[in-house]
Amino acid sequence: MTMNLVLQGPGANLPALHLVAALAQPARIVELGPHALRCEQVDDALSTRQAVDIAAAAARIDATFIDATRRLADFRLVAMDMDSTLITIECIDEIADMQGLKPQVSEITEAAMRGELDFSESLTRRVALLKGLDAGALQRVYDERLRMSMGGEAMLAAVKAAGLKTLLVSGGFTFFTERLQQRLGLDFAHANVLEIDGGKLTGRVVGGIVDAEEKMRTVQRVCAQTGIAAQQAIVMGDGANDLRMMSVAGLSVAFRAKPVVRAQADVALNFSGLDGLVTILGSPS
Repeated sequence: MTMNLVLQGPGANLPALHLVAALAQPARIVELGPHALRCEQVDDALSTRQAVDIAAAAARIDATFIDATRRLADFRLVAMDMDSTLITIECIDEIADMQGLKPQVSEITEAAMRGELDFSESLTRRVALLKGLDAGALQRVYDERLRMSMGGEAMLAAVKAAGLKTLLVSGGFTFFTERLQQRLGLDFAHANVLEIDGGKLTGRVVGGIVDAEEKMRTVQRVCAQTGIAAQQAIVMGDGANDLRMMSVAGLSVAFRAKPVVRAQADVALNFSGLDGLVTILGSPS
């Protein structure tokens, strides 16, 4: 298999990129812009990969070794986690901030994302802390705090132009996924339903919890529904509860991810935006 190496970083200049590229002994280097290179027919021995990874991380550059034949158009679905992936915040932490409980909830969130706590148990504990909060807090979080991650809109435009379907699958809440689905024109969305009674949060979710297994099943269901193989799906996430759905994908992408996720993903975007995926696989044009 012929391997390419894609190097990119929003703060990296071409001389820095070329220094890292030289470690892989490429047959040819193509400049993809002021902040990215494609190194073709590289040495991908383990020792070379390790040297490249160390040098790239020190220079705040994302380094991706990938089969030279892989293209965005080879895939037919991109599935994305929401919190800290497609958007910059953890919605439940920001909701908790309206209760003055952000530190307590954030601590549980972080432990769950690192894989130290069972996700369903952690969500139940966190949602219980929100009991009695006015439901209007959800709209405030959406209006005042929810922001798209860097490169999110550009990535979505490129995958849609290439004919891929889009799925937002989240251990967060439908209040946010439904609004993002409509706003961004996403094909599918699935998340937890917060129970609201009398305009107040009850501290419970309605129905089953969207945990790691349910995220994986959702990707598989959407693939089956659209008549594609799971290997034709790209899955993007950041936390341990994304690993199961990432494991069934044809390409897994860790975005600003926890170490346990970066270690198992095909692609890790630690510095680039979500549109770094398009740099790696090529635009539809």
